[in-house]
Amino acid sequence: MFKKILITSFFCLFFSLNAFAAGDGGSEGSAKKKTNYDKAVSHIKFAKKYEKKGKEEKAKKSYEKAQKLLVLSNNKNPNKPDTLNYLGFTTRKLGDYKNGEKYYLQGLALEPMHIGINEYLGELYVATNRLDLAKERLKILESCKCEEYDQLKAIIEGTKKSKY
Repeated sequence: MFKKILITSFFCLFFSLNAFAAGDGGSEGSAKKKTNYDKAVSHIKFAKKYEKKGKEEKAKKSYEKAQKLLVLSNNKNPNKPDTLNYLGFTTRKLGDYKNGEKYYLQGLALEPMHIGINEYLGELYVATNRLDLAKERLKILESCKCEEYDQLKAIIEGTKKSKY
């Protein structure tokens, strides 16, 4: 009898420790739930990969999913520059330059030196034949010593097609 109790206790302890380690035993061991913003960023990464492979329809669907998640994120936590940046990006990638520009400008109103917004807005300006405005974005990025500056400069000079 003692042997059965000992074995049963061992299994109970073993399984409860495994459950705790897997994140079922308390708040400290549990994995953090992904936010809508995090999910959207994942969709954007997939969309960029699809674009590189020439799978435009799959890329479009990923951008659409990302955009929906970003709208939800922005509704829940409004006025986050990173969210507005990606809202502008996905909107632009889906061909709506006018609303994409609105999101970018809204983000810049909150954080004028946002590197991502300045680069992507510059790309939008190149795509809509407003090189003077694209060069203004480039001027802002000049002091960042970042790859976004180099990428936008190459796009403005026509030596590089926008990959984003």
